[in-house]
Amino acid sequence: MRSEVGTTVKLSNYAPAAYLVPAIDLTFRLDPKRTIVRAVMQVRPNLGTPPGTELVFDGDGVEMLDLKLNGEPIEAKTSPDELRIENVPHEAFTLEIETAIDPEANLALSGLYRSNGVYCTQCEAEGFRRITYFPDRPDVLSVYSVRIEALADQAPVLLSNGNPGESGALEAGWHFAEWHDPWPKPSYLFALVGGDIVGSFDTFTTMSGRTVDLGVYVERGKEDRTGWAVDSLKRSMKWDEETFGREYDLDVFNIVAVSDFNMGAMENKGLNIFNDKYILADPQTATDVDYANIETIIAHEYFHNWTGNRITCRDWFQLCLKEGLTVYRDHEFSADMRSRPVTRIAEVRTLKVAQFPEDAGPLAHPVRPTSYREINNFYTATVYEKGSEVIRMLRIVIGEKAFQSGMALYFDRHDGDAATIEDFLTCFEEASGRSLSQFALWYHQAGTPQVTAQTAYDEQAQTLTLTLEQSTPPTPEQNEKEPVHIPISFALFGAGGEELAVPNQSEAVRDNVIHLTDREMTIEFQEMENRPVLSLLRGFSAPINLNFDQPIEDRIFLARHEGDLYTRWQALDRLATDAIISSYRDSGGEQLASGTDALLDLYGEMAADERLDTAWRALALSLPNETTLVREIERNANPDAIHKARETFFHAITSRHGEAFGILYESLVSNEPYSPDPQSAGRRALELALLDYCTMAENSGERAKKLFDEADNMTERAGTLEVLMLRRPASQETAAARATFEERYGSNPLIMDKLLGMVAKIPGSDAPERVRAAMTHPNYVETNPNRVRALIGSFAAGNPTGFHQPDGTGYRLLAEVIGRVATRNPQLAARMATHFRSWKGMDSTRREAAHQTLLELRKTSGLPLDVRDILDRTLS
Repeated sequence: MRSEVGTTVKLSNYAPAAYLVPAIDLTFRLDPKRTIVRAVMQVRPNLGTPPGTELVFDGDGVEMLDLKLNGEPIEAKTSPDELRIENVPHEAFTLEIETAIDPEANLALSGLYRSNGVYCTQCEAEGFRRITYFPDRPDVLSVYSVRIEALADQAPVLLSNGNPGESGALEAGWHFAEWHDPWPKPSYLFALVGGDIVGSFDTFTTMSGRTVDLGVYVERGKEDRTGWAVDSLKRSMKWDEETFGREYDLDVFNIVAVSDFNMGAMENKGLNIFNDKYILADPQTATDVDYANIETIIAHEYFHNWTGNRITCRDWFQLCLKEGLTVYRDHEFSADMRSRPVTRIAEVRTLKVAQFPEDAGPLAHPVRPTSYREINNFYTATVYEKGSEVIRMLRIVIGEKAFQSGMALYFDRHDGDAATIEDFLTCFEEASGRSLSQFALWYHQAGTPQVTAQTAYDEQAQTLTLTLEQSTPPTPEQNEKEPVHIPISFALFGAGGEELAVPNQSEAVRDNVIHLTDREMTIEFQEMENRPVLSLLRGFSAPINLNFDQPIEDRIFLARHEGDLYTRWQALDRLATDAIISSYRDSGGEQLASGTDALLDLYGEMAADERLDTAWRALALSLPNETTLVREIERNANPDAIHKARETFFHAITSRHGEAFGILYESLVSNEPYSPDPQSAGRRALELALLDYCTMAENSGERAKKLFDEADNMTERAGTLEVLMLRRPASQETAAARATFEERYGSNPLIMDKLLGMVAKIPGSDAPERVRAAMTHPNYVETNPNRVRALIGSFAAGNPTGFHQPDGTGYRLLAEVIGRVATRNPQLAARMATHFRSWKGMDSTRREAAHQTLLELRKTSGLPLDVRDILDRTLS
């Protein structure tokens, strides 16, 4: 476990590695409690390294057994966390290091560990140093050759990066397999797997005609649930060739799914390792959301082969260079595989729920941070999701043609490099002929820009005047913020819903995009015979908070007529948000806000409009979640009153449209065999959204229980159970459905995670006790990250009324779990600690309870650096 004391690493202090390792041969003798690792490294001083410079390699809890330089034993300063050698040759030399590690005891799930008896690795960001001493940093690229030895009955399958070499039997039941990766890579991309796993195999023919062998390996007994993963992989490979011209570069591509994993997946070169949650799928065990997530995450990890592996990061401050760029690529893939507007809505909702609060709170940091104490804590929504939005803006700013040219130049120029954000942006400056110095501020400034828009229409001059003003709120590390380049897509609409031509294009207004680069900007749209309706931030063209006091009738107009379906949804969602917050402020949520009749009518129109995609209609019926509403209120929030206001609005929609929703629901129920295609998934999404309203309208769980009993797929079974548990928690139908669900799926931890998540999200003052009781469930195992995220993460992130209890019981429950988990798995504990980030936005009673809980947790003896870093920043 990392020390609780850590030094701050600063971007400004970056210096190249003193010693490089062009090649490394690794031999593993696998044993559950004492694995022996022999590393033979070809080492040379880096250019500019002075003679006599001490060699310093990283370690983390490893046991040194033997050390030789050019075949001769040498003296060195060794500790479990560091290797220091003085007086090494100022020329190429060979360094041999033998270490011992204990995979079975490695509950941190970093380095080499065991998951359900399977040996596997996770080396990003700094896990390789838990295997052997090494310059464990991303700008040291090496060619890896690996030999794995294991007992054949314990680990019949032995995998590593690259292409397979020799394999065969050894003495006394042991066997070996050799692998070689010809592409230099940093240590964080090293991977090894050994175990009794079963593969599903296929092939892919690349655009140059090469055949690539594909394998998806899972624990024995799960192999019948890998078909969707294989199909998603093949579509990802084809899409990257067609969209970016990127061809795969090895003879094999393997994926292994394991039960215990700190992340969703890892892009190790040629051997991706996945949390099995994001591989296993069939209609009986996976929902439509699971299918979509598997498709996206497989694509994400595969796309890393170029944006992350072939071109990696110079240092961890450049993390967004691989993650933000690859998220952008997987978003585009998902949009092409599914509905682009629906995909975009999902992306923005995730951004607003996860990243906007991060930007607005004590954990705010730039897309490219300038310092860190623990790099594992910077795998954040800012780096990933906001990083993706910056790439999307870049494409808008310079145009599609220049963007594609810039990407091609980046791939060609930096293949094999450890690159920086500056390297990346330079390619687009050259491709477009534009300076991107101001645009680069998106990488350097934390916080979500606020843009205020005001309009005035002069009937006599037939001119619409738009005034825009931008500012970025101060964040812990940055008070003064410069104006950034904000592309604001827009449209003007006539009274009949027709989109109008923009009369005056300029450098600041081109291709229906306003390029806001100053703090203030005024634009006149002339020759407007009648006042047009203005639609701003179409497609969410920039990750900003837009304050536009637009007349309600204009928003309703846009909700009916906007051709950009993301913006049409946004208009409806904004109307609902404002109505709920008005109810919260005016009556504590007891009464519906005045003037909402036209808005309530819209819900009936949207649900019944068969011209609209069913998945889009399902999203339109889904009200803003309570976490988003808390963020909108910003200060002195009372989650109980917010919940009440949202329920009041939900009741109003139900009262007006319940009967019509019931008829529409019945028309959607289908006996067709299950298919995960977007159209079928959209139908089920709308069906379940309507069922939620029907269950409330009828004050009965009979309709939901009927669908639960008749469903032939997990989407409808889990969806109906969730409706019952949230709408009718004490009913006989709910108790019967839950008992059936547990009896049928009790042996499948991933399915039971869904039930744990449902329990965690039931609102009410008794929520902490309910969650505490669920922690005694046989399927809740606190050493497994999936279980903790399903129950505790869902409670803290998805149940504001339950988590933010005035007496602090929700906070204390989370703190207890963090304290226990931290001793085993600091990364998971730190991620759980981020759920405290919104505590300062609560009302005074809750704020004080959270503050006291955080102070007590901060006093915990031996708290690992990962957790202490989050707590220090949260309390700052």
